[in-house]
Amino acid sequence: MVAKGDLSGSAREIVAMAREKGVPIHEVDRAALERLSPAHQGLVAIASAYKYSSLDDILARAAERGEEPLIVILDGVTDPHNLGAIIRSAECAGAHGVIIPERRAAGLTATAVKASAGAIEHLPVARVTNIVRLLAELKEKGLWILAAHTSGEDYTAVDLSGPVALVVGSEGDGVSRLALEKSDRRVTLPIRGRTESLNASVAAGILLYEVVRRRS
Repeated sequence: MVAKGDLSGSAREIVAMAREKGVPIHEVDRAALERLSPAHQGLVAIASAYKYSSLDDILARAAERGEEPLIVILDGVTDPHNLGAIIRSAECAGAHGVIIPERRAAGLTATAVKASAGAIEHLPVARVTNIVRLLAELKEKGLWILAAHTSGEDYTAVDLSGPVALVVGSEGDGVSRLALEKSDRRVTLPIRGRTESLNASVAAGILLYEVVRRRS
């Protein structure tokens, strides 16, 4: 759906590429776009609902690349903006997938998809019924479980090489007690200021790139 009138810059390019791919283009009044998305920039794409992947899909992706698995597990992250931002960071860092719980957590809503800035189109996201059972299964498959936690070891002193599943907890409560018990190590980012902790998506991004640095 494209606003009537002249389009400039990247909007014009997007419309041209859409036409080349056979995507239907509908010119509408700007008011129609406002009702769908107040923050639009002259065009809105209507996409089908996102299809979740599975753990097997994620592990197969790592095998196809010939790489040690790198998985991000979100334990109760409820803010869709954080979910989208973490998906974006994970895709940029070359992770093989993100796993979220089915209940009491943000899902792939329109807000989360937008916050991912397109990364959701390139990175598998799976949902599971029980995070603790998932961690046990990953440990059986040889992955190291690393949980982000304020009382953990300094992340620079922990071996982050090898197959890794990084667990990031909710914005308020952090990683749950049972998930911590299933983790092999707890890692923390040093806080030099007075704020108690970093935003979940920021912490995930820093830890992901530390894994990338160790692997390079």
